[in-house]
Amino acid sequence: MAFKVNQIIKILVLSDLIFWLGWGLIGPVFAIFILQNIEGGNAMVAGFATAVFWIVKSLARVPIGMFLDSFNGEKDDYWLMTGGLFISALIPFGYIYAVQPWQLYSFEAVHGLAMAMSLSGWSAIFSRHLDRGKEATEFGLDATAVGLGTGISGALGGLAVTYFSFQQVFVATGFLGIFGAFLLLLLRNKVEPSIIIPIKFDFIKKNVFFFRPRRRGKEEK
Repeated sequence: MAFKVNQIIKILVLSDLIFWLGWGLIGPVFAIFILQNIEGGNAMVAGFATAVFWIVKSLARVPIGMFLDSFNGEKDDYWLMTGGLFISALIPFGYIYAVQPWQLYSFEAVHGLAMAMSLSGWSAIFSRHLDRGKEATEFGLDATAVGLGTGISGALGGLAVTYFSFQQVFVATGFLGIFGAFLLLLLRNKVEPSIIIPIKFDFIKKNVFFFRPRRRGKEEK
């Protein structure tokens, strides 16, 4: 049976493949870069850099998601997804000039925020355009693209650093990331326009406890 995917899903998957093909170049050698090129670089600096990225990214996801949910449509999701990916693609160029730990931490903080923006918008658009009956397959397709891109480029990244330099690897990562983000521009006219809708925080007034005492009287009958 032929497996067909709609155009929006195809572009999102292809964009992920190329973007992560670039970032996979850095993964296996990033800690070595820190040890060799950052002043005072050691395992602690590498750990803090990783922590800054994940903490910022994690803390930003829910507020960004709430912001996106305040619009009815997809333009807001699209522009945050695309803008976040473009910003993330520029981060490797910053690594070229990083020499102090605080500079590295700053780049990782921006990277975490940019990825939170991009992934929040990506999740919204991807989930809305899944083909009926192919949801698990299409999520698997994207996961496969990301995994293959990261895995293949991981080996290439190690070879590239061995025979060339970190700077050249960062430049390659940046350009692949920009190309992956550029592909998202093909979706600009394919997503639904956004309409602002007010967010009502009525949940504060409601009883949100998992256990609440039962009222006696008529309601108990």
